Amino acid sequence: MTNPITSTLDAGQQKIAGDALQGTVVDLIDLSLIGKQAHWNVIGKNFRSVHLALDELVTAAREFTDAAAERATAIGVSPDGRAGTVAADSGAKGVDAGWTKDGDVTDAIVSNLTAVVERLRGRVADTADADPVTQDLLIGITARLEQLHWMWQAQSA
Repeated sequence: MTNPITSTLDAGQQKIAGDALQGTVVDLIDLSLIGKQAHWNVIGKNFRSVHLALDELVTAAREFTDAAAERATAIGVSPDGRAGTVAADSGAKGVDAGWTKDGDVTDAIVSNLTAVVERLRGRVADTADADPVTQDLLIGITARLEQLHWMWQAQSA
């Protein structure tokens, strides 16, 4: 099928922005799945606070996934959030299976947020000249994930 959505970006700009957005979609889908896996399996004395903080993380990741995917669509790039694509392309670190102590969940979430934010910062730099609108979206996502990163670190300080 030919591309039914056109873009005001030239082909080079569209490729740079599209790649950045696709990578963001994949990382955020994985982050939301990691958060849910941890949410269902966290145990320990800080269960409740960690459990609720995981809900906050998952909600943010899901909302940002949609924003990045819709931006990709708006510039004529078809986003790919299929499980196989996420498994193959995500830069997140993952989380262990089974019951997990609250402190270990916190450490895993910090590690995953670090990985996702580092990749986002690269995408912010990559999109600076190609598409400032996409860059702006990525800056907002990065800012919120960095805030969550701080909050998760504070739980174990």
